[in-house]
Amino acid sequence: MRGKVAVIGAGKIRFGELFEMSLGDMVEQAYLNCLNSVDKGIAPKEIKAAWFGHWSGGFIGQGAMCGASLASFIGNLEIPVTRVENGCPTGGDAFRHACLGVASGVYDVALALGAEKMRDKPAAESLGAAGGGGGSEMGLHPSWMLGMGGPGIQALHATRQMHELGYTMENFARVAVKNHHNGTLCPYAHYQFEVTIERVLGSYIVCWPLHLLDCCPQTDGAAALIVCRADLAKKYTDKPVYVLGSNIGIDHKNLWDRNSFVEQLSTVRAARGAYEMAGIKPSDVDFAELHDCFTNTELMNIEDVGFARKGEAAGMLMNGEFDIDGRLPINPSGGLKAHGHPIGATGVGQLCELFWQLREEADKRQVKLKNGIGTQHNVGGDAFGVSAYNILSRSI
Repeated sequence: MRGKVAVIGAGKIRFGELFEMSLGDMVEQAYLNCLNSVDKGIAPKEIKAAWFGHWSGGFIGQGAMCGASLASFIGNLEIPVTRVENGCPTGGDAFRHACLGVASGVYDVALALGAEKMRDKPAAESLGAAGGGGGSEMGLHPSWMLGMGGPGIQALHATRQMHELGYTMENFARVAVKNHHNGTLCPYAHYQFEVTIERVLGSYIVCWPLHLLDCCPQTDGAAALIVCRADLAKKYTDKPVYVLGSNIGIDHKNLWDRNSFVEQLSTVRAARGAYEMAGIKPSDVDFAELHDCFTNTELMNIEDVGFARKGEAAGMLMNGEFDIDGRLPINPSGGLKAHGHPIGATGVGQLCELFWQLREEADKRQVKLKNGIGTQHNVGGDAFGVSAYNILSRSI
């Protein structure tokens, strides 16, 4: 992958409760924003293939989704379009497929676009789809029958982090404080308000030890990226961002098959493979967008991708090392916690943030770059058994 693929354009819409927009409206606006972001211009006909990241499909009333859906939304019926669904890493995986299409030499230019409408149905019905259709004839995943939705599963991890690693609810709350602050600096974020540790700990318990403000919101959103052959990038922009590595990691889908609740091997495997592909080490990374669907998850991810040894992330967090002006900024966009989590769009949106940060176009939330390398991560699916990890750089 290294040296073969470049990102030349990125566009998204502000994430939030977008009742006034249809899925097609969101996709169209993100696509147009992406096209318009290409510095030297690009004609839609130059895009030769597309991958559409969309998780929910007909589960929450959006109808059956396929490649033709995206083709209709963007007004191009002349290219192959494939829908990708892979749990919470759906957007990151759609991007990986677009990169593979270019790196293989089959396509010169490709589009990755992710979108999701999460707020057009009640929360229970929307999230019930994640278990297999919200009680439909497809049935629920066995762990969901035991109440093991996202909060329940991550609460199990959180209690083990507290027991084995000595982490506290104050540590988890500090993640929310950091990411909400970053969200106030990002015009695309769903939540744009500060919180304090006291406010987080004073919010309702969702599933002990996780409070309401430890949990990311349900969010609507769309985001898009254009990738091309690295040797063609300067035709479109003088500031391309290059893809160094991209990988998917897998673990058992059942909790009872896991050996540990203080790590997620899908993330460990995804990151390890991406680093090997890129030829870099975790210490080479300047900043990262990591999957913080819950505050404890961010701390676990920091360790699982190699930024800290197991049990060290909380102390580093409390010392400010992961703040936007710290040694290794984590989630300068506000993360899922403040930015939102429109599942199919989440990973693509995180990659847009990497694109802008590496081009030093992130305004008030701009991080300091040393090596010019950023990473993007998602984890999800059945019991968080799949993870995506992508590595971008401003140089090959």
